[in-house]
Amino acid sequence: MTRDKNKLNILMVTYRYFPYMGGLETHVREVGRRLAKSGVNITLVTTMPHTLSHPLPKEESDDGMRVIRVPAWPPERDYYFAPEIYSIVKHTKWDLIHCQGYHTFVPVIAMVAARQAQIPYVLSFHTGGDSSWHRKVLRGAQRKALRPLIARAERLIGPSKWEVEFFGKHLQLPSSKFAVIPNGSHHLPETIIPAKKTGHAPLILSIGRLERYKGHQRVISALPKLLEQVPDARLRIVGVGPYESTLQNLVQELGLSERVEIKAVPPGDEGGMAALIGRADLVTLLSEHEAQGIVVLEALAQKRPVLVAATSALREFVDLGLVRAVPLESKPEDVAAAMIAQLRDPLVPENVELPTWDDCTANLITLYENVVTRSQDAS
Repeated sequence: MTRDKNKLNILMVTYRYFPYMGGLETHVREVGRRLAKSGVNITLVTTMPHTLSHPLPKEESDDGMRVIRVPAWPPERDYYFAPEIYSIVKHTKWDLIHCQGYHTFVPVIAMVAARQAQIPYVLSFHTGGDSSWHRKVLRGAQRKALRPLIARAERLIGPSKWEVEFFGKHLQLPSSKFAVIPNGSHHLPETIIPAKKTGHAPLILSIGRLERYKGHQRVISALPKLLEQVPDARLRIVGVGPYESTLQNLVQELGLSERVEIKAVPPGDEGGMAALIGRADLVTLLSEHEAQGIVVLEALAQKRPVLVAATSALREFVDLGLVRAVPLESKPEDVAAAMIAQLRDPLVPENVELPTWDDCTANLITLYENVVTRSQDAS
């Protein structure tokens, strides 16, 4: 690859990318394309998914960002051991490596290769919850094992104060090592944000990957009590994932098939997701663990009331008075009462300045430039 000496030459590494969708995938896609438009030579290396019916190209351009996909093993598991990443990192002249996520083999391989090639690297944690009990137990051991590599990163990036403080404490690293760079939201023109209608059936959304820790089952379980007071309410679960059959069974057991729809928005359809959120009377995120909560930002950007579980980084939205919350282990009737309160007397903050993806990208560019300059001065 030829390098424009006036441009940053950045390699971003992530275990999974579009058409998979989640918080990490959304972040990488939003900032990656903006980095390209800002004049950064940005390359993304990720793994080739094995669950798609039609193979994706090994290399392509996504709105100016070069995307390289490599095989990962074993195909049927999510360990993402992808040794080809080592060669891509080590044998090309990169100014900086940005590892997105830390909980698979992908960032480990990238950090080892960067260290051996004496290329500076930064790490964004992108912590999420775990539906597997044994993985929750092993997270602490994993952080301890990876600490030497993590500590050698030039900067460690989190989207919230909560995540930065969490890793500072558990890794015993100084605050100067960390940077808080919030995720963004799409700020849409007011003219395309639908006005609320009177006399319509209230629509409740629960958005996120279909995993147990995301808490969709908490909203479903609360719906019978909510329907006693709001009999025409509808619930849509928005996402895909391995927990779908369990959620469908719960809907059937509670006799809610006429009131609950489980249906994703097609990957990359930002307009469709925005339109759906714009029609919602309430957006919920009753997740066990969030590093920030992109769904909350998107709902607030469209002035929609939000109900969250009072956990992890979601507490920051509560402390700022932007959303209402319920304790994570609330009974279904208590969740229903909180949802009804948000429907009847919604908390909709006015004149709130929310971070945008442009802000996020600009902050990353500043961080990249500082790291690269410091590295060049030291060499």
